[in-house]
Amino acid sequence: MVQTLQAKNVTLHDLRARFGVQLVEDDQFFREWQDNLPEITDLEKQRLDRVKASYSNLLKYPPMLENTVKMVVLSPLLDLAGFYLSPFHITSEKSVEISAEDEGVMYKGQIDVLALFEQLWVTVIESKQAAFSLEVGRAQLLAYMLANPDSDKFTFGLLTNGGSFMFIKLVKQETPQYAMSKMFYIFNPGNDLYGVLSVLKRLGQLTTSK
Repeated sequence: MVQTLQAKNVTLHDLRARFGVQLVEDDQFFREWQDNLPEITDLEKQRLDRVKASYSNLLKYPPMLENTVKMVVLSPLLDLAGFYLSPFHITSEKSVEISAEDEGVMYKGQIDVLALFEQLWVTVIESKQAAFSLEVGRAQLLAYMLANPDSDKFTFGLLTNGGSFMFIKLVKQETPQYAMSKMFYIFNPGNDLYGVLSVLKRLGQLTTSK
């Protein structure tokens, strides 16, 4: 079982070698982040514009405090998507510490994994001094999704470091397969948080309709 792996040491190579996990690049495999997306209301857009402005302002005054990503960006998104209300419930997995060296400077952070529902997971990559790539958390998220015994068909996940967002779909079968959405970036023209919220709402609908 995936649970026997140390989360901080899990790599995509481990998942391929031990469980045969395959990346699917067929656009039709993961349509859920593109099709039948709910509309975002004007009030929700105003809230998300404020979230973007708040995050942008905090970047001017490094280092960020721990849990800033969850407090400033993720929590409003989860609230607007309705994930603090029944039938959803949030549980937190053990944090994974991460580090990287750049020009002699060691940057440290952590990866937090939240289970919003049996089939919907969120991975938050936090760092005080540097923004880690979403790639840092992909293997850990897939490992938790694979280990979930309550989803024998498909599972969705969200990777975020506060500024970038990517959705993942995993189909558990004899050969597990997964695909990724495009990258949503908070500083793209307009506000990509609109799209992130819309996808979150859609995945929430899908995971509770069974």
